[in-house]
Amino acid sequence: MNITITNTTIASTSDYDTRMIALVNLLNQTISQVALGLICIMGNIGSIFNCIVFSQPAFQKSPCAMYFIAASFSQLFTFDFALFTRMLHYGYNMKALNYELWYCKIRFYLFYIFVAVPRYNLIMAIVDRFFTSSRDALRRQWSSPKIALRVIIANSILWCIIYIQVLIFYEINNSNCSYRGGSYGIFFSIYISIDSGILPISLMLIFGLLTVKHVHQSKQRIVPAPGNNDAPANQTGRMSKKDAQLHKMLANQILLFLILNIPNPCYLVYQSFIVNSTLSPLRRASESFASNMTYVLVYFGFSLTFANFFISSEIFRREFIQLIRTKVLRQNPRRTTSTGGATTVKVLRPTDGEE
Repeated sequence: MNITITNTTIASTSDYDTRMIALVNLLNQTISQVALGLICIMGNIGSIFNCIVFSQPAFQKSPCAMYFIAASFSQLFTFDFALFTRMLHYGYNMKALNYELWYCKIRFYLFYIFVAVPRYNLIMAIVDRFFTSSRDALRRQWSSPKIALRVIIANSILWCIIYIQVLIFYEINNSNCSYRGGSYGIFFSIYISIDSGILPISLMLIFGLLTVKHVHQSKQRIVPAPGNNDAPANQTGRMSKKDAQLHKMLANQILLFLILNIPNPCYLVYQSFIVNSTLSPLRRASESFASNMTYVLVYFGFSLTFANFFISSEIFRREFIQLIRTKVLRQNPRRTTSTGGATTVKVLRPTDGEE
């Protein structure tokens, strides 16, 4: 009788695990199909709009705008490769990376690059705002289009070099594409948690708070009445309207990053402790679901960049609406302003009045 009860209990537990695994996998698949699909569409459209708007005359010669363009352009690769292949893997069960070693290595190599490059371009934009808002003229000289272009190129090359290790140490074990186990597995888990979470969050907070300090100091100073918003700002360190709105855009972007990106490094730190553990099938399914959801939040944060800029900046909204009116609706730019000479781009300067 005892043996029968024990066997029944074991069978019930096994059935429960099977049902739970099926439920977790179904939930993971559905979210990957729907959520990642919507994020991919929204992210591509938003990134294209960002590149176009920041290329307009109102943002010309702005190093911060250059970083935004670079981040948005690189996000297109993030959505169209890193996110898209994740959606195929988890949403449509196309798991070629678990069977083809070359694809396993290339996919994760490009994945890490396409996630790191836009993230650190955004961080460079925050650092640029730190230099721009400084009272020190020498520091302000570090904010220039020439330096921004060099940093953008160096940022891309740097991550291409750093992640060469993925091409060497990623392998397929037990039909699973992942980094090599043992001591390297522990090292890589810790490294990724630092690179993806701890380091960017720390840099954003440090330079963000220092920028806030600079802005607060600039408001306490007495400055002459403005003639041209941009020229005196560059000479005296006073903040122009455009700079103030760029600061606001970055501040909101930092807030979004902190909220949506913290779960991922937390999970990666946890994963570093269980990298060599033997997990049950239900535990493996749960871990796969948790890992995937943290990356869904990361991609969601990238896709909200355009919405954040649109809400945060009056100048960005005006430039975007102007583009829709002139390029899509084919309206005459003269109709969008109340000032004379509306047929030229001068009416779109940040210093001009509203419609």
